[in-house]
Amino acid sequence: MPQILVVTDIPDASGSTVVYRERIASADLESDHYSGQLVERVGWAVRDADEIENRVERNRAHPRLGATHDETPGSTSPAGLTPATLT
Repeated sequence: MPQILVVTDIPDASGSTVVYRERIASADLESDHYSGQLVERVGWAVRDADEIENRVERNRAHPRLGATHDETPGSTSPAGLTPATLT
């Protein structure tokens, strides 16, 4: 089954982080309601990935700052879902 992935793109990092993963059937896209919710979830994931990438860049510039618990990858999205639950 096809899937949608949103991953961070952090050059020179130890690896990318999968922020969002969802399997999707083409038939699901026939529903306007489902399609709208999917776009919303992907939007949240893109924002989360952007925040992670920006945090990595800030930490490179200021290594003493570090990340707080609320800023760690895998923290809950606005829907309360973590990357592990979005399959």
